[in-house]
Amino acid sequence: MSVNEGETVRITLVPLGKTLSVKRGEPLQQHLFAQGVEFPCGGRGRCRRCRVRVLNGHLPVTPADAQRLSQADLDAGWRLACQARAETDLTLELAQWEASILGDDLKFEFIPGEGFGVAIDLGTTTIVAQLLDLKTGNVLGVRSALNNQAQYGSDIMSRVEYAIAPGGLDTLTRTVRQQTGRLVADLLRDLKETAAGSESTPATDALRTVIVVGNTVMHHLFCGISVEPLSHHPFEPSNDGLQRLSPSDLGWDVPRHAEVMFLPCLGGFIGSDILAGILATGIHNSDQLVALVDLGTNGEIVMGNRTRLLCASTAAGPAFEGARISMGMLAATGAISAVNNNNGRFQCTVLGGGQPKGICGSGLVDAIAVALDLGLIDHTGRLKCGDSLVLEGQVTINQKDIRELQLAKGAIAAGIRLLLERWNAQSEDLHCLWLAGAFGNYISRASARRIGLIPLPAEKVKPAGNTALRGAKYVLLNTAHNDPEQTSIRQRVVHVPLNEEPRFHEVFVSEMQFPEPA
Repeated sequence: MSVNEGETVRITLVPLGKTLSVKRGEPLQQHLFAQGVEFPCGGRGRCRRCRVRVLNGHLPVTPADAQRLSQADLDAGWRLACQARAETDLTLELAQWEASILGDDLKFEFIPGEGFGVAIDLGTTTIVAQLLDLKTGNVLGVRSALNNQAQYGSDIMSRVEYAIAPGGLDTLTRTVRQQTGRLVADLLRDLKETAAGSESTPATDALRTVIVVGNTVMHHLFCGISVEPLSHHPFEPSNDGLQRLSPSDLGWDVPRHAEVMFLPCLGGFIGSDILAGILATGIHNSDQLVALVDLGTNGEIVMGNRTRLLCASTAAGPAFEGARISMGMLAATGAISAVNNNNGRFQCTVLGGGQPKGICGSGLVDAIAVALDLGLIDHTGRLKCGDSLVLEGQVTINQKDIRELQLAKGAIAAGIRLLLERWNAQSEDLHCLWLAGAFGNYISRASARRIGLIPLPAEKVKPAGNTALRGAKYVLLNTAHNDPEQTSIRQRVVHVPLNEEPRFHEVFVSEMQFPEPA
């Protein structure tokens, strides 16, 4: 027996957020199968469906890896799980649970330029980058990924906690810069390979500008700015302005003359993704009262018109993204994404079909809305019979899951109510409410109203898609001409720190309850 035989290693699975203790040298297949990973070819290394990506640790390239995976995939850390053994501690991203990341393909007016540009939406959970022709405005390529920082914490405040520990900021900054740099380099490589052999091969060294948007914490971590001020009251950043960086500053393998700009934040936890959302929806040009709500771990709300813009952020928690839910997961293959009432029974829609592995945020909202209508949950959120509700197969939701959703929806609903009060307005005075992001795009508006998340009729609630990415593209395509517009928006924005609102706790507790049946 070798000295190390019998020792255990730790295997952390992203995006499941689970950590397994595995005997050193054991095949990964038997352990990943127990977590819902499928091996369609029976573990023979033939189908590529069990791919995992090494985020931390080391998995050697096997002959099957070399045969079935491209060199680019191998360089990016992809391996076939069915051929791998657990020899060291590992953090692995599971391809089968890859999130459906929302892009954007809407057109808008712009001023033509020369060369290429990249717009990046740097989210806490996901990253999406688009390569654009600055002359035509056409999207030439899209790359997306789960944010590799997730291995250090799934939500905003866990990242902040990690970043203020010794060496934490450097680790998170290096991680996100390397990942975004690879995405940009991959986009340029794909462009060159696609055009190879054509009469007009594009000059990929014509990359001019990269525009990045994200929340305040992502802004700081990408730019290497301390997040310590965001870890305590009054939660105000010391430097949230426009950041200009060069590829060499970032360690990117792209043309060195390109300029990288991370757009400015709007205050507190209101990031440049919300500035981009304002630009994308045109709230700042509206004659009527309009709202934009970005539902995520840190829910942001903008309410206003051409005269004034009020912004607030709420610590909604990660329930909308499936985190801290007993069987929660991202909106990925195997997730229950929608639930309907079918003659008094739960009827579930599973992404990718087959047996469900868990439930994502939109499915959770639906399930609780249906349970309220069926009388299985009362208006306080208490389960009226048993310890859990069986949705389909082995997937259930329990009392703690319901409380997590109540916390998240209560924070958002309280923020909307308090901003309406600041405007001396009622919910019926809102002309429309834009729901931004992937969750906002897929959530049932009827279910959102049933649980008291959005206090408007469905016809006034409009899915807005990825407004962060669209706003970043707007800036990218009008880089030389839009500084005055951004400045004007920032001058009109009033940041409302909800934690300092005297009535916030009272309103929050009230909004945690579910509406009584009509």
